[in-house]
Amino acid sequence: MLSVQNLRKSYKKNVVIDQLSVDINPGDIVGLVGENGAGKSSLLRILSTLSKPDKGTITWNNISYEKEIKKLRREIGFVPQEISIWEDFTVEENMKFFEKLSWVNRSQSDLRELCLDMKLSKWKEPVHTLSGGMKRKLNMAISFIHDPNLLLLDEPTVGIDLKSKKEIGEYLYKQSKEHQKTIIYTSHDMDEITSLCDWVICIGKDSFYENLLKSRGQAIFSI
Repeated sequence: MLSVQNLRKSYKKNVVIDQLSVDINPGDIVGLVGENGAGKSSLLRILSTLSKPDKGTITWNNISYEKEIKKLRREIGFVPQEISIWEDFTVEENMKFFEKLSWVNRSQSDLRELCLDMKLSKWKEPVHTLSGGMKRKLNMAISFIHDPNLLLLDEPTVGIDLKSKKEIGEYLYKQSKEHQKTIIYTSHDMDEITSLCDWVICIGKDSFYENLLKSRGQAIFSI
């Protein structure tokens, strides 16, 4: 379980997260929605250990964020909105490069299978020749190399075609329900949110997303 208690984050006088307390169970897919600047990316960065809160406590399966960061990072997969891959490398070369930086050793066949599971059939092709959807899939496949149990995704399907978006959604659903991985991700696509998420965290003061999701019968948690 991911347990967040009394979390607060501010940038100078701008408070973006205030007194957030929420528990997220294994196997949950949780959407994170809100207007730009509401604190969605800030929350993901805190949960990924890339940023520290001003106050509050976070634990993942009883592992303390404050005391056990190295142990935590073996459990976490973080996919930022910016695609972070080597454009001049092939898909294969990218997967092998990031495998060397990982905490686990994966064979070439393991890496290939990971891409195929995500419907990424390209392997020998340079990344710069791939479509936006394929680049997103590769970016995500890299984050799965060390088999994380907590997945944090910042706009993982932004700007890609509907087919790729659907395939990524199906992969995430399988990971959560068959392997009990906990997934938290941001998106401005409400159709994607309502079709994939078990429940949604609405962050920020703007009630637009909250009202929209309520009208669709979506389970929400507002902060």
